[in-house]
Amino acid sequence: MNARAAEPAAAYGATMAVAAQPPRRRRHIGRIIVSILLVLILAAALGLFGVWNWVDGKLIKTPWLTDRADTPASTWLVLGSDEREGGDSDIVGFRTDTILVLTKPRKGSSSLISIPRDSLVSIDDYYLKINTVSQLYDGQSLVSEVEQITGQKIDHVAQIKFNGLKDVVNALGGIELCYDSDVSDPYSGLEWQAGCHMADGDTALAFSRMRYADTTGDFGRGDRQRQVIGAIMDKGLSSGTLSNPGTVMSVADTTLNAITVDEQTNPYTLLMMALAFRDATGASGITGSVYWSNPDYYVDGVGSSVLLDDQRNLELFTALADGTHELGVVGTLAESQ
Repeated sequence: MNARAAEPAAAYGATMAVAAQPPRRRRHIGRIIVSILLVLILAAALGLFGVWNWVDGKLIKTPWLTDRADTPASTWLVLGSDEREGGDSDIVGFRTDTILVLTKPRKGSSSLISIPRDSLVSIDDYYLKINTVSQLYDGQSLVSEVEQITGQKIDHVAQIKFNGLKDVVNALGGIELCYDSDVSDPYSGLEWQAGCHMADGDTALAFSRMRYADTTGDFGRGDRQRQVIGAIMDKGLSSGTLSNPGTVMSVADTTLNAITVDEQTNPYTLLMMALAFRDATGASGITGSVYWSNPDYYVDGVGSSVLLDDQRNLELFTALADGTHELGVVGTLAESQ
């Protein structure tokens, strides 16, 4: 090839070299976009890390859990302490007026089941009501009694001061509650017209405490307490709440001030509990109470107690943990209505 023939070829090669530059610029732009995305992901991760540490740092943890072997479902014990104004701020050792077992099976519906506070249990051949176990013994003894009733390992515990729930309800801007009877109860302070109403913190607290004006007594009170906590979870996880950072922080702060948890609880397990609570109290969940054979069983030194039906309760919680129980309301109270 002569020199004249080589010139066009060289020029063509130069043209190709110029034409190849834009892809290199595109690759450069691509690297910039990837770098920006990595920075955003890192910032989000740091933000989540900060939130995790903030929540975890505010958690008040107490030894609750036993060494019982694990069972397949995720099971939480939710306790309510109806501590009155002026009482000791430490709820450990107080009587547990509300005892709820929240179960999330691997497949199937979540459930929320009440255990009556006057349920009769026995420790070291000594009979007592279950709501006094943590007061007379300790929290682990209470968890152990619940594990015997349910046949399930309790994975986590959350104990709630109902006075604190008043602040949570107010931080949420109120919750909707429903009750089909008119109530004027001087003991709890509840004034209620039959139907559904938006309730502020004071009304929600009275709604949770009222029992003397309820023909079903403590059994009905347990039902209303499940309703209150379920309404809090439902509104707390709603898009209207989660889209408002100020409300989220206020609700989170008041909630964390109102609860005490077991030694292994962390922000993730709290979130999972809240989601399971919402599912259990929704249309696709299972709620109710345990089964009992005698709601007015008298024992010397203990008084009138609720004698539980041990076999039916083991069968109930086995089905709930397996995710095979049908939807709806369960337990002796549901069957009697």
